[in-house]
Amino acid sequence: MNRFSVSQSNIVVDQAVERNFITKVYGWMALALSITGLVAYATATNPDFITAIAGTPLLLGIVIAQLVLVVVLSAAIGKLNAGVATGLFIVYSALTGITFALLFYVYTTESIAQVFLITAGTFALVSAYGYVTKRDLTSIGNLLFMGLIGIILASFVNFFLNSSGLYWVLTFVGVIVFVGLIAYDTQRIKRMAYGVSEDGDAQRKAAVIGALALYLDFINLFIRLLRIFGKRR
Repeated sequence: MNRFSVSQSNIVVDQAVERNFITKVYGWMALALSITGLVAYATATNPDFITAIAGTPLLLGIVIAQLVLVVVLSAAIGKLNAGVATGLFIVYSALTGITFALLFYVYTTESIAQVFLITAGTFALVSAYGYVTKRDLTSIGNLLFMGLIGIILASFVNFFLNSSGLYWVLTFVGVIVFVGLIAYDTQRIKRMAYGVSEDGDAQRKAAVIGALALYLDFINLFIRLLRIFGKRR
């Protein structure tokens, strides 16, 4: 076997490993989005449950639980086994569905569906770019992360200021930031495929944490596009 054929064989193997890993990432992300959507709809069609959580400490507890789950998954993924990591991801997506149910009482169902399709289309195009581009997006990703930190801090300040102008500035800036993060995270996850050991448990955990990153990008982009295009009741 000559040197060229060995090289070609390695390329085929590498591409197969990459496709397999990426498929798992998008599969877990799609599952999480499906759970969020189903839980949101089921919750929204249960007025008694909505009354029980809206504007109550229970809702605050759910939001805090979401934050804790994201921190645990992001910071302690190495210490968790694959089953626990997967379970926490599923629980997080279900809790997100409960909080998203409130959106059905603010926006029309039709506009929520339309914005979801817009978000899905945008995500698909930008993620495809992040996957195929040869440009290194690391430096852009670092800038976007700093922009995300700025959005979080400014949103906290605006919670007390209640400025509609700042609200809309943060909304449009957020769209730009999360669109960029979709491309960056896609490229980062693509590279992860080559750095994960062949151990099944390690691969599954890496796929879950990659799916969480894309899931958060999708959800945050959806929220901001809904603010812009959603029709209020």
